Amino acid sequence: MFKIILTLAFAAVAHGQLAVKADLLFTMTGDLKPIKNGIVLCGENGKIRAVGPASKIKIPAGYQTLTAKVVMPGIIDAHSTVGLSGILNSPKHDQEQLEKSSPMQPELRAVDAYNGRDPLVKWLRDLGVTTVHTGHAPGTLMSGQLMVVKTNVPSITSVKDTLVPTSAVASTLGSKALSKSPGTRSKAIAMLRAELMKGQSHRLKMEEAKADKEKDAPAPNLRLDVLVDILNKKTPLLINAQRHQDIAAALRLQEEFGFDLILDGAAEAYLLLEEIKAAGVPVIVHPTMGRPYGDLENMTFTLAAKLHKANIPFAFQSGYETYVPKTRVVHFEAAMAAAYGLPQEVALAACTIQPAEILGLDKKIGSLEKGKHADLALFDGDPLETTTHTTHVIIDGEVVSSSAK
Repeated sequence: MFKIILTLAFAAVAHGQLAVKADLLFTMTGDLKPIKNGIVLCGENGKIRAVGPASKIKIPAGYQTLTAKVVMPGIIDAHSTVGLSGILNSPKHDQEQLEKSSPMQPELRAVDAYNGRDPLVKWLRDLGVTTVHTGHAPGTLMSGQLMVVKTNVPSITSVKDTLVPTSAVASTLGSKALSKSPGTRSKAIAMLRAELMKGQSHRLKMEEAKADKEKDAPAPNLRLDVLVDILNKKTPLLINAQRHQDIAAALRLQEEFGFDLILDGAAEAYLLLEEIKAAGVPVIVHPTMGRPYGDLENMTFTLAAKLHKANIPFAFQSGYETYVPKTRVVHFEAAMAAAYGLPQEVALAACTIQPAEILGLDKKIGSLEKGKHADLALFDGDPLETTTHTTHVIIDGEVVSSSAK
């Protein structure tokens, strides 16, 4: 087992200029191939100053140095509820991810419930997860909003503390969304269509008032304003759909209303590969630890490989279910996909640069390039091996974890 070599004390490298040396450096750029004997220089501004092979990168005087067997960009969890669901798994203390008093609540904001001090956030951070796309869970037609935040943010005192304060609205089709109302799939789609049509009417009134100053603008409306943002492609609709008929319904909704769609879970997506590709819709693959019954009874460990072969953008998630564990580790999902036919580099990309692209953040995070955020995960071996430890984690150029996990 390879162990990280820390050249100076942790306290000395927590802030300031830092160099990271790797036997294998996965930058997640170009053809995704790693650089042997690579170096990343992190500047005082929390951005990457330089990256490349040791033969071309000189470590400046005064830089502190960490050395690891394998280094990659900080891991991005493409869909989670962490920070709203916590480590205690107690409804009275840390279960804020799903509010069921109404099937339609797109106005609920993730930023208003997030607890970055929950030990579960630290647990993920110590394992190399530097960014989470987190918020309200699947379970109702529109359960609420999601956001993108780094795992070193303890409290969100301003939306500026997030990378994206409203990154998507979570929706669910299928048996999990069925209750007294809606009681059937057709009722669920009718309710969603009706809500989106209300958004269309609200948008029309806004546009008419803007064009004609004599007309009064409609009063602000928390729910309708969110729906307008969906219709205007400012906010994607992330639809959790596992069965092929629910995936097809999501695609029909997207075609009718023209919003940006992200398919979540999509256990039976292998039955609709051509249709998903034609729609240009990305997929956040269901966790492999999901229990294969109900809507997930036809899940397969080969889904990621099938999506890759079909050239459909996809990413991995820790996911959510009502029973524990509510939060998993994303690179375990990548490892499982690699064991079932997905190339290693593509598996790593699906928890780094690919979720960054799906979330519209690839100019900031997801790969190791000059000017991007200095978010790195350091390992003592192959990140996709269960015996490997995450030895150090760096966010914005700062060492936030230095204990092997």
